Amino acid sequence: MDDKVVLITGTSGGLGWAFAQALLEAGFTVVGTVRKPQAELEFEQLKPGAAFARTLDVTEAPEVLASVVEEIEQNVGPIYALINNAGYGHEGILEESSMDELRRQFEVNVFAAVAIIKAVLPHMRARREERILNVTSMGGLMTMPGLSYYHGSKFALEGISSSLAKEVRPLGIFVTAVEPGMFRTNWAGRSMVRAERSISDYDAIFNPIREARKARSGQQPGDPARAGKAIAEFLTAAEPPLHLLLGPDAFEYVHKELETLWSEFAAWEAVTRSTNFEQGS
Repeated sequence: MDDKVVLITGTSGGLGWAFAQALLEAGFTVVGTVRKPQAELEFEQLKPGAAFARTLDVTEAPEVLASVVEEIEQNVGPIYALINNAGYGHEGILEESSMDELRRQFEVNVFAAVAIIKAVLPHMRARREERILNVTSMGGLMTMPGLSYYHGSKFALEGISSSLAKEVRPLGIFVTAVEPGMFRTNWAGRSMVRAERSISDYDAIFNPIREARKARSGQQPGDPARAGKAIAEFLTAAEPPLHLLLGPDAFEYVHKELETLWSEFAAWEAVTRSTNFEQGS
């Protein structure tokens, strides 16, 4: 894997850092984006000569992102895989959360991911043998109260991934949406943006959920190192799937959501089928 370069966004910590460690151990060359210049040295010390850091705000203008990708292609090597991992969670009741918070959530979790995909695709199309992994969430396939902005962004990235996969698979490029469950990172801790509470009508349903989520931070069942190892092995799969759930909780939550969805579809099937023109009319 020494000649295979993987670009990972958001490697300052959490799953991005774990992915980078595992890929380096597996022999890949890894370029990780970090938010602050002082974090570059720490990242590159993971494996000197194979770990390369680039300071980057993923919400920069598309031309800036494209120039970074071009520089990596020229100075590190052809990008075999892009792992779109940068993102954050916004927690808050929809009615209490501002439109600016919604725009920021989509700017980071969706628009930045698409911009980087657009930057790597010309290079990947030319080579016809690459991978794009978009780290969404189990929350891109199921929902919980108080995460409407976050779920919206992850559902959006799921849809984009699915459509993109059908566009580029004939060109030799595989796209996978990676859907982690609850992993022991700072996602629910210092990395999460929490909207201020203001409407007492939501206290009973939301306050216990917020407190439980805070208490769970640092106690989540998912092991980031094991997630990293799974991704390192996954990048060599001959026929990678469109979806990859990570964590038993992700499997159970999504399975339950899909069962509920199909049950609801079946219950209302008669109404669903009643909307076509009548035959002969």
